[in-house]
Amino acid sequence: MDEARLRTLTPTVIGVLVRRGADFAAAEDAVQDALVEAVRVWPRDPPQDPKGWLVTVAWRKFLDAARADAARRHRELSVDAEPAPGPGEAVDDTLRLYFLCAHPSLTPASAVALTLRAVGGLTTRQIAQAYLVPEATMAQRISRAKRTVSNARFNRPGDVATVLRVLYLIFNEGYSGDVDLAAEAIRLARQLAAMTGHEEAAGLLALMLLHHARRPARTGPDGRLVPLAEQDRGRWDTRMISEGVRILQAALSRDRLGEFQAQAAIAALHADALTAEETDWVQIVEWYDELVRLTGNPVVRLNRAVAVGEADGPRAGLAALAELDPALPRHTAAAAYLHERDGDLATAARLYAEAARSAPNLPEHEHLTRQAARLNARLRG
Repeated sequence: MDEARLRTLTPTVIGVLVRRGADFAAAEDAVQDALVEAVRVWPRDPPQDPKGWLVTVAWRKFLDAARADAARRHRELSVDAEPAPGPGEAVDDTLRLYFLCAHPSLTPASAVALTLRAVGGLTTRQIAQAYLVPEATMAQRISRAKRTVSNARFNRPGDVATVLRVLYLIFNEGYSGDVDLAAEAIRLARQLAAMTGHEEAAGLLALMLLHHARRPARTGPDGRLVPLAEQDRGRWDTRMISEGVRILQAALSRDRLGEFQAQAAIAALHADALTAEETDWVQIVEWYDELVRLTGNPVVRLNRAVAVGEADGPRAGLAALAELDPALPRHTAAAAYLHERDGDLATAARLYAEAARSAPNLPEHEHLTRQAARLNARLRG
């Protein structure tokens, strides 16, 4: 049976799984896995009832994914909300799975996407958002990765850099997304740093700790998002900050700078400031310059533009922002902030409202909406 015929069966099989109790996204992922299996198996053993075969295999894939998700959630609940300092525990099967999914036969980008989906428990939509690509594009990438490794021998683990990238993305999703994965990512990062002695593993662990230390202050009692400049710094975990800085200093002393160490250095400068006004923005811009050199990442350039606006004034920040693609995530929100700093409240209010409409999550949407309302109230008054 050709792939066109397979695609015509997809909506029907998804509908069957949904009626059996699967949510649509999980059903879609399970059917995608079943289609990959069909492409592998059917040429040599075609079923008499293709639809029935797909339903059976997809349902089994859904149940396997649900069990894996339940096991992952159980691991998360067993981890303290505030990860304890000190050396990591012995490496467990979870970290081994990360290395095995980062298979040498895959490109780094495909290995990261596959691991996030298969082991990290992230949805295709969440992974696509992290990579700034359409969900359909990411679904195809994951499918190709599954096909590539379907007949591969899992006796050659992937490299540390790929696993670091996976843990970084999982931590970011846990820190700002709908599912709390941050503590689990820190637990695995501790193990990886202890196991490898890699300076970038240490840099990633330091970065996670420094960000996680600020977590209690990121939301108010009513659940509202609190921007960094407005956070109650007395609620930051100073013990965790000290550990993160200590790990970072040891990594930097090896003089083999990588992007996670540079990001951790920026986080450490924020943590070192007793008030928002005391933040050393000049040094932060210098570290962003290093990050741009190391990665060329457009999101890094966006963050650098905001830092330039703090160090050299909002018009300098807007000039740096004008060099970037306006379609970048949070570009409009950054422009709104810099225009407000420059005194152009009408433009800032309009941009805050525009940014709210494309916010990646509800807390950010509500925060940007409040910012627009605040400025509109000032303009009316």
